Amino acid sequence: MIIGVPKEIKNNEFRVGLTPDSVKILVAHGQTLKVEAGAGLGIGVSDNEYVEAGAEVISSVGRIFMDSDLIIKVKEPQPEECRLLRKGQILFTYLHLAADRLQTELLLESGAIAIAYETVKEGDDLPLLTPMSEIAGKLSVQAGARFLEKSSGGMGMLLGGAAGVAPAKVLVIGGGVVGQNAAQVALGMGAEVLILDSSLERVRSLNDKYRETIKCLLSGNDTIERYSQTSDLIIGAVLSPGAGAPKIFTRETLKIMRPGTVIVDVAIDQGGCFETSRPTTHEDPVFLVEGVLHYCVANMPGAVPKTSTFALNKVTLPYITTLATLGLEAAFSEISGFSDGLNICKGKITHSAVADHLKLPYVNWASAIREG
Repeated sequence: MIIGVPKEIKNNEFRVGLTPDSVKILVAHGQTLKVEAGAGLGIGVSDNEYVEAGAEVISSVGRIFMDSDLIIKVKEPQPEECRLLRKGQILFTYLHLAADRLQTELLLESGAIAIAYETVKEGDDLPLLTPMSEIAGKLSVQAGARFLEKSSGGMGMLLGGAAGVAPAKVLVIGGGVVGQNAAQVALGMGAEVLILDSSLERVRSLNDKYRETIKCLLSGNDTIERYSQTSDLIIGAVLSPGAGAPKIFTRETLKIMRPGTVIVDVAIDQGGCFETSRPTTHEDPVFLVEGVLHYCVANMPGAVPKTSTFALNKVTLPYITTLATLGLEAAFSEISGFSDGLNICKGKITHSAVADHLKLPYVNWASAIREG
């Protein structure tokens, strides 16, 4: 199989789909690799390192898409990339389609086969989303701490406080991978941390895990409103795999928060969990609504591309190797939960949560492959 790795073109996105080490392994499995020139520069990897690993480096992104059977990316394809895809070509990347109707429509028009990292399953886990969730959770607190500073528009608080001065209060909504990583970093920086989660079973588990170091409570509208009034930094870390994020904070809730409060909406890739959220970029990361500073960068792990790329490759490579070696249907049979990643196939939506959220027809993936 010919595998193409284009350079990422989303704003301030420096990650790359495959590292030279991953290329070397795929070449050893008999695959042909084509990498766009400059694709690895954001993580300090030169074109020559890809050549030494066995890849052909090509300056034309058009040729990468034209020549390849399988396209490996990190972030969702931008409109100009969607238009380069062709019928039957496989795209494997993060998609987050529920929050992006335009991308969905363009992928449907292309006839390509689009597999989303974020919906591949392993039991109840999302193995290809987990490493980026860990990183985003950690970064959310770093970003929040920065924008709590007065010069950045915040109320002028230090997360850990100082001798004789109380620390900041951090509220984390959602006790999954993102939420726990955010809470741990906030605790490590000396903040007072509270996690709210809608699952009683998870709250019990978190209380057992953190004991008295991090408070964990069952969430609800009253609970969220009560604690948001006294919180200095709020992390939105809710997830509904494949679907849009639930809106748990309304504009009315913002009105009862203190001016200068910072919210970090990690769920922005799936539409955001604050009613007032909208995607921002690393170049222009924040905006103000009702006196509350919103940080809604849609590719947070892109801020640490080296760490993110290597963490992502460790989990995606086995799937890519199996897919390239066995082909689509055999790979889905070989790895349990892999087929859950298939979101679009030859003009049809094959993930029910995506279809339901966008109110578009759903087709079983096996039927879509055979019909196509």
